[in-house]
Amino acid sequence: MFREARRPIVFTGAGVSTESGIPDFRSPGGVWARFDPREFTYQNFVGSLEGRRRYWQLGRATYPLIRAASPNAAHRALAELHRLGRLDCCITQNIDDLHQRAGLPAAAVIELHGNATRARCLTCELPYSRDELHAWLEDGQRRARAADLFVVLGSSLVVYPAAYLPIHAKRAGAALVIVNLEPTPLDGEADLVLRARATEVMAHVLDHVRAGLAEKG
Repeated sequence: MFREARRPIVFTGAGVSTESGIPDFRSPGGVWARFDPREFTYQNFVGSLEGRRRYWQLGRATYPLIRAASPNAAHRALAELHRLGRLDCCITQNIDDLHQRAGLPAAAVIELHGNATRARCLTCELPYSRDELHAWLEDGQRRARAADLFVVLGSSLVVYPAAYLPIHAKRAGAALVIVNLEPTPLDGEADLVLRARATEVMAHVLDHVRAGLAEKG
């Protein structure tokens, strides 16, 4: 599919980064098994000292894992596919910066949930404008609707509005491929579902694309 696609997009979730040693949030033993997700709203963070204390407690538990992690074969394959002109962009739910560290240009990564390797003071710096945030979401939707191949890689597709993006792409005519170890709510909409690890699938995809380019000379 990657050989023939003109505007392929890959949508990545926690299943890509678990193979780099970063735990996901929802599986047994994941982050939310130790912390209550209802405590980590923006309102709690800005509205109470206890909310900020809990946030930084979570950060102390997860940030060292993020910084110690290295890009895996899936991250590297996506960066190489972009370099070869076979990937339009990567839309990610992950906050670990591993796509960029693997060599994918920042302009080709749409980070729906932000980036845990950067922080901004809410007192001495201006926050992002609503226009900026809206533009990011609109860019993700625009690219999804323009894609002719939309690959979901390691996402359970239960977090909205991010999980709407594969639907937008499918309804606009894209082929939808879902690669995830567990079932997702959108499996019935997909043209192809693979129960496999992201690293294995993307290594195979990269080999397939390289072989196709070699055949063309």
